[in-house]
Amino acid sequence: MDRSWRALAAVVATTLAAATLIAPAAQASQATQSTQSTQSTQSTQSTQSTQSTAESAATAAATAQAQASAAPMASAAALPAAVNVPAPGTYAGPGFDACSAPAPDLMAAWLTASPYRAVGIYIGGVNRFCTQPQLTPAWVSAQQAAGWHLVPIYLGLQPYCTTSNKEFRFTSANAAASGRAAADDAVARASALSLERGSAIFNDIEAYSTTDPVCRQAVLTFQSAWTARLHDLGFLSGFYSSLSSGVVDQVAVYGSTAYVRPDYLWFARYDGVATTLNPAIPSTYWPHRRIKQYQNPALTGGPETWGGKTLEVDRNQLDVTPMPATAFGDFSGNGWSDLISRQTATGYLFLYPGNGTGLGSPTRIGSGWNGLDSISRLGDFNRDGKEDVLARDPATGALLLYRGTGSGFASRLTIGSGWNGMREITPSGDINLDGYPDLFAVAKSTGCLYYYRGRGTSLLPGVRLGCGWNAMSELVGLGDFTRDGRIDLAARTTATGELWLYPGTATVLGARSRIGTSWNTMRDLVGVGDFDRDGFTDLVAIKSATGELLRYPGRGTSLGTALRIGTSWTGKRPIL
Repeated sequence: MDRSWRALAAVVATTLAAATLIAPAAQASQATQSTQSTQSTQSTQSTQSTQSTAESAATAAATAQAQASAAPMASAAALPAAVNVPAPGTYAGPGFDACSAPAPDLMAAWLTASPYRAVGIYIGGVNRFCTQPQLTPAWVSAQQAAGWHLVPIYLGLQPYCTTSNKEFRFTSANAAASGRAAADDAVARASALSLERGSAIFNDIEAYSTTDPVCRQAVLTFQSAWTARLHDLGFLSGFYSSLSSGVVDQVAVYGSTAYVRPDYLWFARYDGVATTLNPAIPSTYWPHRRIKQYQNPALTGGPETWGGKTLEVDRNQLDVTPMPATAFGDFSGNGWSDLISRQTATGYLFLYPGNGTGLGSPTRIGSGWNGLDSISRLGDFNRDGKEDVLARDPATGALLLYRGTGSGFASRLTIGSGWNGMREITPSGDINLDGYPDLFAVAKSTGCLYYYRGRGTSLLPGVRLGCGWNAMSELVGLGDFTRDGRIDLAARTTATGELWLYPGTATVLGARSRIGTSWNTMRDLVGVGDFDRDGFTDLVAIKSATGELLRYPGRGTSLGTALRIGTSWTGKRPIL
């Protein structure tokens, strides 16, 4: 998207203001899968992305100052009724981007006469140099209402090794701070345009030299910080760059937990081929979340005319769909699964925000929790839009509901008594599909498994499902692991370390299958929802010997290779 071919003033653009289950032992013969020892930890790299030091105040201030300017008003024009949806939505087909947002009459003419249904819009950034007289909240709402898919672009700081003519650049020393500051500004500008939370904002990194390894590392750091911060703020991250520089570097670290991966990929390759496929990008990377820029005006021969309206554009091919929702585990409400942990020495409760790749810096959300046990996350038990937490008071046997607020808890409610006779108190999600999260628990004296239906502020009496469960431990609700519309459960055979999947059915749970071995080396198994939002729910556990926190990606009927998302978890207990 290097616009140097346009004869425009060399000034920074005016940008927008602000920003019936049988006993487990009897089911051993029903294992349908060969053992898959997902326990061999093949962690790629330690998580670093969002737990870095605080950004440089000077860099943030300089960036904000360079980006600050007032939004011009658009001229009056007849516009369709307003509507706002997360961008870019679901679309497969041709699109274009232009230096300035086109006038409403051109957009209307092109909607009727051209093949295009998507348009890239430059919402801000210190290196954006085209004026935007049309780009207002009313324009955004009207174009979405008309049927256009908007692709927000942010042309901010470029790497110091850029091969473009962009003036404002970042260095290896300030890459992380600059990435976060840019994300803050991008969200402010997107919000000022009434772009909905959940929209993807594409960070435009023009082509850069691949002969400087330090600079290439800086680009990865900048983009990771940008992505993590966008996730914190409830937006999705897109990355635009040339196939030969930025894209190959992102592909190289796709499976790494050292960098927070962008959610959408937009690659430039001017070969005239309208496809989002390329041999350099594996088909499993960013599936249905890709855009290709395949022609610019130098290749097309100049401006295009449709419906009597002419404009100079880049041509793009899109294949985009929204990312799957995390399903559960999103305590903070930003769209990503988080992790809650209790520090055993102090009783403090900490929230670790998830970003799809790893965990951010913890925030203390409670104290005095060392007097409680069987602490677990219920999901939105009372259906107020916030995730809740359950705990037992071992002194009294009371079962307590802590209603989440997104940043802490409201006053607790007692929703049960006599729970000292139970173990493996396990939230399951909505088993019976009535809209309320439910609960499993094992009676210590009999080893029988009970199912408790949630009612928002209480639990219905337990229903016995089967006995023989004293041989099992680490029960964990996985959500809809098998993607059949039913909630599933996992449990470990304590003596052997085998991990079993119990699929949800219309009669609660079905025949189990083995999905892992050697799990007796792990503790605190936790279902975290769809952590990376790939459409499959995942599992987190701590390796007892090392204190490493590992995420096992769900695969529907099995677990993928473990990824290390944290270290030094000795003395901490993640909350189920």
